[in-house]
Amino acid sequence: MMNAARTRGGSAVRSIHRTAGLLVVIAWMLVVPARAADPDFQTLKGRWLRPDGGYVLEIRGVDPGGAIDAVYLNPRPIAIARAEATREASTTRIFVELRAPGYPGSTYTLTYDRERDQLSGVYFQAALARSFDVVFVRMP
Repeated sequence: MMNAARTRGGSAVRSIHRTAGLLVVIAWMLVVPARAADPDFQTLKGRWLRPDGGYVLEIRGVDPGGAIDAVYLNPRPIAIARAEATREASTTRIFVELRAPGYPGSTYTLTYDRERDQLSGVYFQAALARSFDVVFVRMP
């Protein structure tokens, strides 16, 4: 008889814990707003030209977490292993890693300049183990 009472009591405690946990999750969902796309990330969308070589970085979209859907052309498409946008205070940064023959591990580390509406930063050419200052301007 004592075991049956303990089982029922334990079951009630577990039920209370589950209900409390569910209430905490519901309260969190009501208080924490849905993560909206960073408006600065959306300004990155478009075709960007690197004038010193005719290379094009086409940013098709950026998800709220910063993952970039992009294509890199030289003049044919070069595979992109990873592309992401990050935000540090008021600075928007872009990182792009290329993955193709002649480009394995080559990267762009860029900063968006809102006043000039351009991307500037460093291109690391992995095959040569050299870095170059670069600028991309928005194409019409």
